[in-house]
Amino acid sequence: MRSVARSLRHLRRLSQHHAERGHASINRVIRQQNAVILCSSTSRSLSSLSTVRLNDEVSRFMSPGVETLRNMFSTIAADSIKDVPQSGPMAEYEKRIASGELVDGDSFQVDTIQQLQRLYEDLVENEEACQLDRYQSSEKSGRSRWLWSRLMTPSTTHAPVKGLYLYGGVGTGKTMLMDLFYEQLPANWRKKRIHFHDFMLNVHSRLQMHKGVSDPLDMVAAEVSDEAIILCLDEFMVTDVADAMILNRLFRHLFSKGVILVSTSNRAPDQLYEGGLQRSLFLPFIETLKNRCIAHPIGSAVDYRQLGSAEEGFYFFGEQCSAVLKEKFQSLIGDEEPTPQTVEVVMGRQLQVPLGANGCAYFTFEDLCDRPIGAADYFGLFKRFHTLAVDGVPKFGFHNRAAAYRFVTLVDVMYENKARLLCTAEAAPIELFGNIVTVAEAQKSSPRSSRSRKSDDPDLCVDNELGFAKDRTISRLTELNSREYLEEFEAKWRGASQVVDDGGDVVLA
Repeated sequence: MRSVARSLRHLRRLSQHHAERGHASINRVIRQQNAVILCSSTSRSLSSLSTVRLNDEVSRFMSPGVETLRNMFSTIAADSIKDVPQSGPMAEYEKRIASGELVDGDSFQVDTIQQLQRLYEDLVENEEACQLDRYQSSEKSGRSRWLWSRLMTPSTTHAPVKGLYLYGGVGTGKTMLMDLFYEQLPANWRKKRIHFHDFMLNVHSRLQMHKGVSDPLDMVAAEVSDEAIILCLDEFMVTDVADAMILNRLFRHLFSKGVILVSTSNRAPDQLYEGGLQRSLFLPFIETLKNRCIAHPIGSAVDYRQLGSAEEGFYFFGEQCSAVLKEKFQSLIGDEEPTPQTVEVVMGRQLQVPLGANGCAYFTFEDLCDRPIGAADYFGLFKRFHTLAVDGVPKFGFHNRAAAYRFVTLVDVMYENKARLLCTAEAAPIELFGNIVTVAEAQKSSPRSSRSRKSDDPDLCVDNELGFAKDRTISRLTELNSREYLEEFEAKWRGASQVVDDGGDVVLA
């Protein structure tokens, strides 16, 4: 812009020199060029606008000097407009590629970031209609907002912008792209980014708080929409029948209150909760989801988590590894003595930690995954500890199917919280799930029915949901033990180690 300012000063001096030939017309040109420059940083089409207005004036006043000035100014203005960075996820994506942070040439990611850029631009254009600005939205919230809506009985107000449901294979960059989109949204917008497990735990907790209300799901939806119009959910995966039964009513309420959903998943919408109990009652949610979101597949076959330097971390398998794990655990906690500890979870629940010290927790697999605990306990655990040691992860099959589900959830929550894992296992990650297959995999590997194959191997577990989830878990276990992940972990917590937490939480060893 400095070059443009210098050109303007030069233009004014020349206009004085040509004053006798058309003082008034030159001034009009200058005024219009000034207006174009002031607006060029906020409009993509002003280059053409500048040309149209300029040509209109120059057609009335075509002295050689003005023609020269016109050509000079058009070049400078075009360059200045070209240098103005575009906003939104696309610009940030290209910036990260240029810096080497991301790999160039993935057409599937480019196609997806274009979809996110389109959504970003639609949101900017409809900011007021979507009531995105938290400071301009109604101050009513919670129960008062719900009561007011009951009295006024307003019509539904679906957002004029549809959301986006991104789905595809593991490690293809879905979460990274959604986070990149989320980070570009203005800070004053009502927005929230949360893991699906955590979101549903929050929903059930709110339902407990609003017992006695005629429609507690409407109340919960009112609270959620008051906090966030743009709701970004990572890892949309329905495995719990309690979640499945309320999702349709919950999201119908959310969408009717203007909520815009952006989500990632390994499953296409039509495959959600496939084979689940009472799935027929879940099917209306799939139609609701497809009606309010554009489903976009990421067809890449590249698992970027597998591209890191694997087997650099603390994943030990084989005989007599428990002693090695205990030595590593002790080296991380230093001189502090590990003791049994208690973690507060949700709704008054507590999780007993067998050994904990210096931000590190130690469990046997049975204590952590072979008991009736779940995502809420794991989220509570990682709010208190940044490092988890697990001894004795077994191979999974039909006999320990429930434990396999809990282990998948544990790894998901650990990955979401960017925690560090130390573990001993019966086999390498890919071999842990050798007996877990989808129906399609079972049929492909055997010409007979999957039921017949199961009779050949009594520990074979044919489970679509777990069969899809295993690929994500294997991929994440690989990344959790890569050099790159552990270096990022160290960098994240090295600063935190300088701060003494009054509760003794999350101190890096």
